[in-house]
Amino acid sequence: MALALRCLRPLPSLLHRSSFAMTRGLPQAPRGCPAPLLEGCGQCVRQMLLSRQLATKKAKGKGQSQAKVNISAALVEDIINLEETSEDMQAVIEALKEDFSRSLNVRTSPGALDHITVMTKDGKFPLNQLGQISQKSPQLMIVNMTNFPESTAAAAKAIRESGMNLNPEVDGTMIRVPIPKVTREHRESLAKLAKQSTNKSKEALRKVRSKSITQVKKFKNKVSEDTIWLLEKQIQQMADEAATEMDKLLAAKTKELLG
Repeated sequence: MALALRCLRPLPSLLHRSSFAMTRGLPQAPRGCPAPLLEGCGQCVRQMLLSRQLATKKAKGKGQSQAKVNISAALVEDIINLEETSEDMQAVIEALKEDFSRSLNVRTSPGALDHITVMTKDGKFPLNQLGQISQKSPQLMIVNMTNFPESTAAAAKAIRESGMNLNPEVDGTMIRVPIPKVTREHRESLAKLAKQSTNKSKEALRKVRSKSITQVKKFKNKVSEDTIWLLEKQIQQMADEAATEMDKLLAAKTKELLG
């Protein structure tokens, strides 16, 4: 027992992360490792603990629930940064929330126009950087383009094509934006836009997932096949959870828009 404890001292962090190792005992040293059992190289033991901790069946019988994978990011940081992948997926969700809040409201407010992108000869700019936006009345908004008169037409076009059911009217350097009545047709149009925004966000989510899986596959000749499979499963699981959250946001927004 004393000898075993002395051998375990160099690996406290790894053993602490693996309750499986403590309950089932340490795995055997891999074939070909020149060091004796429990005194193998740190890399070998680290890989053994990882394999033991992440071990699971690849397929389940019909009617059985699939075990949820929960890989410690620290154990696979040399392969992929799972925390960064999670942050990238969360960023897509936050962008969808912002889009819902900014652009898809039953009653349009001046703030809803702020981030409409205007294409000018000098590049793309948010509308609020080119014009002064104000609400003249509950039925009318004004965009004053005095500072950038040459972009007035482009700004009006961007407002018209924003998908917010707005029909701006140009009067010199002033853009009049009548607020449409809240009809059932308008509500349904906004709900369709919410669905389109969600689909675009899911496409962005798939790109994050694909990028992460591609990164993992670069190590297919360096780590075990099971490790690669489990990491791919973890990434897919993260993407599924993000997509589920998007669906919940869409359901809530649709309910709000349709009344």
